[in-house]
Amino acid sequence: MVAAAETEKRSRVLFLCTHNSARSQMAEGLLRHLAGERFEAHSAGTEATLVRPLAIRAMEEIDIDISGQESKTLDGYLDQPFDYVITVCDDANEACPVFPGARNRLHWSFEDPSQAEGSEDERLAVFRRVRDEIRVRIERELVKLRSSPELPRIPLPRRWVNKGKEEEPRLL
Repeated sequence: MVAAAETEKRSRVLFLCTHNSARSQMAEGLLRHLAGERFEAHSAGTEATLVRPLAIRAMEEIDIDISGQESKTLDGYLDQPFDYVITVCDDANEACPVFPGARNRLHWSFEDPSQAEGSEDERLAVFRRVRDEIRVRIERELVKLRSSPELPRIPLPRRWVNKGKEEEPRLL
């Protein structure tokens, strides 16, 4: 548990998506894992549904457990201050062009993995790709802004590090 004084020092980030079921949930889990000591991560949607099982599986593959996270609406966050409010889907960006209490309002457009078609393995591959794209964006635009030598080092998938070459993944 983080003490109240420590919470005040951390930057508050809210990830928004339409259903708060995949992209925003993965972003919340990734930021909490990568830099939870420096960021207080939250996620919400314009509607609440459920956290998608394939999002949970994709995150489990990189040892991040989001199974305890719940889908929430943004109504509970409207009166709270945030250092960053980041929409991760185009629909949420259009629905929330302005967010009260946001010091920085960003939009990161990611494909909706819940719309993927095909076999379960094919759909899971889309969740993995979107997870990896979100992770790269978080590392580049949030974590690096306030870099710390204590960041967890987890291997990137081959396609991000070696651009498709058949080599072992390496740590960043």
